Amino acid sequence: MEEKLLNVSSSPHVRDNSSTKSIMRDVVIALLPATLVGLYNFGVRALLVILTTCVTCVLAEYIWQKLMKQPITTGDFSALLTGLLLALNLPATLPLWMCVIGGVFAIIIAKQLFGGLGQNFMNPALAGRCFLMLSFSGSMTSFLIDKGNAIWGGAQAIDGISGATPLFQVKEVSAAGAGKLPDLLDMFLGTTGGTIGETSALALLIGAAYLLIRKVIDWKIPVVYIASFVIFNLLYQIVSGGDFVPYPVLYELCGGGLILGAFFMATDYVTSPITPKGKIIFGILLGLLTGLFRFFGESAEGVSFAIIIGNLCVPLIERYTVPKAFGKEAKEK
Repeated sequence: MEEKLLNVSSSPHVRDNSSTKSIMRDVVIALLPATLVGLYNFGVRALLVILTTCVTCVLAEYIWQKLMKQPITTGDFSALLTGLLLALNLPATLPLWMCVIGGVFAIIIAKQLFGGLGQNFMNPALAGRCFLMLSFSGSMTSFLIDKGNAIWGGAQAIDGISGATPLFQVKEVSAAGAGKLPDLLDMFLGTTGGTIGETSALALLIGAAYLLIRKVIDWKIPVVYIASFVIFNLLYQIVSGGDFVPYPVLYELCGGGLILGAFFMATDYVTSPITPKGKIIFGILLGLLTGLFRFFGESAEGVSFAIIIGNLCVPLIERYTVPKAFGKEAKEK
């Protein structure tokens, strides 16, 4: 009789074919619809910003790892993804030298100085974006509105006009009780002003669906994040004493990079909780912070700073949401 050997090994016992490279590649693919819409809206200028940040991030990581005699990891798509995410969070009018500074800050300061991929305590792309926002707020809040797509014409780019984002228009109308709201369909499709990647909610949702189908991200954080923000928005309308109108919630969801942040940055493996309860708490925290920044702050945005602050709270969240070991709870009782 043939003996069957029982092989015993240490954990983990669950195997998966996913790798850092495949995960990062999937996220890059998911961002392509929003990238294409940004290129259509803002033309060659957007292409230059995207190329600048991507090349800067990849080169910064390569040079740093060469100088520090570390293994070269530029082939895992993580630096490329950081550059693409950073570009999609920038206005197309941003000077290219500022894009270089943002890319270097994201890779060197926010990532490599803390040990590289897997050791960073906040999302590198958002760190670069927030650094640029605090350092060059004027350039970071100058958006080109160009319905005729004149930027593709090179010299005709001067036909574009600088103006507020649709979300800022919504905030001004809500505060003054007068004025004209932007077209909601334009905000959903993406034919409005804003950063390169935040304008089209439709394109971002297509990318988010791809990530969910591929099981690259979990639904808990983005869904709880958006739901918490919607509840905060509705409660704010009730408490503020104004006329209750549900449609501003749709404007808030389609503008300001909420969908981009919820599905593509808040779900970052390194800077988000891994426990089920922690993900829910994290999502609620992001929704509350975004609501506070948008409705009580000077800016109409708030997603970037909400996620950055949420990243800082992740160690504390995980500390109190780690599941108890089997039998430990009964022993304590």
